[in-house]
Amino acid sequence: MSNKQGKLIIFSAPSGAGKTTIVRNLLGQIPDLEFSISATTRKPRGNERDGIDYYFITKEDFLHRIAKKQFVEFEEVYSGTFYGTLRSEIERIWDKGKHVIFDIDVEGGLHLKRKYEEHALAIFVQPPSLEVLKQRLSGRGTDSPEKLEERYIKAEKELNYAPQFDIILKNHDLNTACAEAKQLVLDFLKQ
Repeated sequence: MSNKQGKLIIFSAPSGAGKTTIVRNLLGQIPDLEFSISATTRKPRGNERDGIDYYFITKEDFLHRIAKKQFVEFEEVYSGTFYGTLRSEIERIWDKGKHVIFDIDVEGGLHLKRKYEEHALAIFVQPPSLEVLKQRLSGRGTDSPEKLEERYIKAEKELNYAPQFDIILKNHDLNTACAEAKQLVLDFLKQ
């Protein structure tokens, strides 16, 4: 169990809103942050590596860890595909004297905010519109039409959660959004 408690910076958004790009940008600019690697039951995509992009584990192992209460939050994000944050991951980062930054789905982000309250800053990255989001997702070329439809439906639902976050960061222009995110995070870390 960690004695040090740092802060948590939570970035959530529908898939394609730009949260991953913003988080990567912040990691390159604020040395006190370290990325929380999520665990998932899905297979690696492209060049993803275990222990760097995600902890890729079997569904059986994931369910076993749920039973042992090793997750601070988890979701069955898509049917049969689980994602979650291991308590040991947050403690690993705090033990290094750093603050944890998350790139996490909307419901997972809200769970973390409720659990860590004033120690957490929850930022919802809002795309310019659902249409722009759909264009970004289909432009990736990584998903089947069925998977895209599943993502669109989920995105529409997730946009309704925005008011529950501490801050809604509009991502109309990526450079502006990155600059605003940096200032929000630095201000929060100073508190």
